[in-house]
Amino acid sequence: MSQTEFTAYLGDVFEHTPEIAQQAWQARPFNSLDQLHQAMLAVVNQLSSEAQLALIRAHPDLGSRAKMAEASVQEQSGAGLNQLTPDEYERIQALNAAYRQKFEFPLIIAVKQQTKAAIFEAFEQRLAHELETERQRALAEIGQIAKFRLHARVDSEA
Repeated sequence: MSQTEFTAYLGDVFEHTPEIAQQAWQARPFNSLDQLHQAMLAVVNQLSSEAQLALIRAHPDLGSRAKMAEASVQEQSGAGLNQLTPDEYERIQALNAAYRQKFEFPLIIAVKQQTKAAIFEAFEQRLAHELETERQRALAEIGQIAKFRLHARVDSEA
């Protein structure tokens, strides 16, 4: 694939950040999906702190009813976050607000294969962390989300 085709195909693996796929293209050829994923993570790790923060902030709040990327909609729906009771919705909105107030970015968690209860528990635990711990955790979770998305994209084409 050309760089343009590659970026168009994989540009949304990292939420609203096609530049990661565009830059990872330079490391081709890729012998496996894991090698491609590692090349994309290397791009993320080489981003400036400001660019990493922008990547983190590109993700939606969990349980949000705001417009978000289709992959995020599917992932959150799979965890039941599109079917919150009124009490659960109020609770997740309060947790989102507390988390954003403390860290100035949304809580990032790879919700695929998570339950609502586990997500609420993660909120409670992670609110006790320090900023740098959460920043690093957010980047690790983004890497896991990207891996899920990458495999879903390529496996669905096979």
